[in-house]
Amino acid sequence: MAKLTVFFKYKAIDSFLFEKGVVHIGRDETNDLTIDSLAVAPAHAAIINRDNVSTIKQLNDNFPLIVNGQKTKECELNHNDTITIGKHDIVYSITESVGQPNLGSQNDGNYVDYSKPPDAGFDSEDDHVPPASLQVMNGTNIGKVLPLKKAMTRLGNAGNGVVVISKRKDGYYISALENLGTLTLNSTPLGNHYLKLNNNDVMVINQTSLQFFFD
Repeated sequence: MAKLTVFFKYKAIDSFLFEKGVVHIGRDETNDLTIDSLAVAPAHAAIINRDNVSTIKQLNDNFPLIVNGQKTKECELNHNDTITIGKHDIVYSITESVGQPNLGSQNDGNYVDYSKPPDAGFDSEDDHVPPASLQVMNGTNIGKVLPLKKAMTRLGNAGNGVVVISKRKDGYYISALENLGTLTLNSTPLGNHYLKLNNNDVMVINQTSLQFFFD
């Protein structure tokens, strides 16, 4: 089964699960996945899933389809590809791949960066954003460093709490994709906030502490 998670301004706004067949994406309400924006064509793209292979196709030449920062008319989708349609980003992921230990489980403190979309093709204006990383501060993986090299990095495990760290032109931002009360930033519950990360900020995701720092 595959999942499409829709982001607008780096915040998740919707998600859609599909197993097979064709998924139509566009502005018109007849689509399987509707995005209400004039930057999106009434029939913008379609994802065809056959034999566990998903292919996305552009349906309107006047409305570009971008996958991982590159314009395309048709391409095969891979786990955690980022699809850009108008002003919205859609992350394609294979849900079966999430079968890993919980992030920060009470017993072992393990973390899992279970959904790391590939580079989203930043232009030269983003080159000045300094590289940053997360360091695990407790549990069996204490000291391990996780570089934040992607456009969006999701951390956590469905059912326990999930955050998204977005790389933008002016820095790195954190928001909750699934918040079950276990997510904090500098000891303050993250809630529905969308916050810019500062050097040495500490987040707790399912009882695992991670410190954000600029490399």
